[in-house]
Amino acid sequence: MDPRYPPDAEAYREKVRAFLGEHLPSGWGGVGALDHDAARQFAAEWRVTLYENHLLASSWPKAYGGGGLTPLEQVVLAEEFYRAGVPTGSTNDTFSIQMVGNTLLHWGTEEQKRHFLPRILSGEDVWCQGYSEPGAGSDLANLGTRAVLDGDEWVIDGQKTWTSAAHLANWIFVLARTDPEASKHKGITFLLVPMDQPGVEVRPIKMMTGLSEFNETFFTGARTPRANVVGAVNGGWGVAMTLLGYERGEAAATFPIMFRAELDRLFDLARKTGAATDPNIRQRLAWCYSKVEIMRYLGMRTLTKFLAGSEPGPAESSFKLFWSEYHQIVTELSVDILGAAALTPSGRMSTGFQADDVGAPNDSASWVTAFLMSRAGSIYAGSSQIQRNILGEMVLGLPKEPAPPTQGKSWREAQSPT
Repeated sequence: MDPRYPPDAEAYREKVRAFLGEHLPSGWGGVGALDHDAARQFAAEWRVTLYENHLLASSWPKAYGGGGLTPLEQVVLAEEFYRAGVPTGSTNDTFSIQMVGNTLLHWGTEEQKRHFLPRILSGEDVWCQGYSEPGAGSDLANLGTRAVLDGDEWVIDGQKTWTSAAHLANWIFVLARTDPEASKHKGITFLLVPMDQPGVEVRPIKMMTGLSEFNETFFTGARTPRANVVGAVNGGWGVAMTLLGYERGEAAATFPIMFRAELDRLFDLARKTGAATDPNIRQRLAWCYSKVEIMRYLGMRTLTKFLAGSEPGPAESSFKLFWSEYHQIVTELSVDILGAAALTPSGRMSTGFQADDVGAPNDSASWVTAFLMSRAGSIYAGSSQIQRNILGEMVLGLPKEPAPPTQGKSWREAQSPT
């Protein structure tokens, strides 16, 4: 593998830099340098700029309003945007564009694409994810939310949890059980559901950071048109796995840029506090540097697959597993470097789940909230245990994890085919 970018990629990089120079204000220091209200205002205005210049959904075909960029151009765009400290979209665009938008391009009917994709780009439809449930988080196929066909509408009853940014959304993509008699993976349907209706209730969940980015979502007789099925009825599991592949696969090519910028800030913090003279701290910083470099090469491997025409698949679980566990360790190190200052954090709080925004000051509050948020990284979007199962079973071909004992049977009896 040649890690150098070809000339055409570097030529596109110059175009991106020219675009940034034209549209960013003089003296721009990154969105992290703004207070939270100003950052939200900038992000909303910047999204409009991206939409008008066909850079909001850079990977989508131009026929659907996207940028039509190659995978390598997408990475160059992400690199330059992150270095400049500007977002590639709004908070919910992760769900709207990267997840459900890409999934519609893969599985949706032409009618669904023509209806939903323009509304996603314009911001008229804002999406969130309805996957996890109180009894079906890591074991997603164990979900209990039901959908029953009533004439030309699906009627939905049940509960979803950890619905990130649901309080900002007006649409939710939902996995619901539509055939209770089928095996748990085969009786699930992928539904597109409007949230602005009496049968949908969103309740915030307060995190230990004090923020409420997560929510519980309750469905009580909620309805959606019969046509709002993506893929086949009772065939939603394959659609759901495609969506998760897009969630994990695209991140592999761009997250290393974000983590390297965060690590550079941590190097600077270690110098300012004097912790860089401690040989143990230096060793831990060196370990973090090695992991970020490994992530960079993992991202290049994913990019190479995309350039060859491969679709995201179960192997992308390796990157989610890697970065989520790395981020817990690097933020633990940041708290150790802060020392007693971490007990009374002050300054600007972090706003990112993976890493704080470019331009953010090295305030103790920024690092402490990043530390607290990182605790959930090995749980949300699929726990580390589930990622290891996916890699073991679907990539390495290892035997499936033994099923738990059923009531009244011993473990050995439960494994018996008879």
